Amino acid sequence: MSSQSEQSPPPTSGQPAPNLALVRTDLANERTLLAYGRSALMLVATGVSLVEFLDVSFSFVLMGWGLIAAGAIVGVIGMYRFASLKRRLNAVREG
Repeated sequence: MSSQSEQSPPPTSGQPAPNLALVRTDLANERTLLAYGRSALMLVATGVSLVEFLDVSFSFVLMGWGLIAAGAIVGVIGMYRFASLKRRLNAVREG
């Protein structure tokens, strides 16, 4: 049996090893974008349900359109934050 210290490191292909902290941050950024998308979709779907299926009063219709607008805003904010962090991560990788 050989100990771990006697094993040779895996061969490299001449490329530098990736910075694992940047990789983890990039993956977390993608998960966050998906969470924003889920939240935006939920708000829009709830708003559409209120507008289409509960025409009980004007306040429900108004609340439904407000939720649709809020969903769109959440989606735009999520895409902006994703793109902003992606640009910063790429700048760190290059520089």
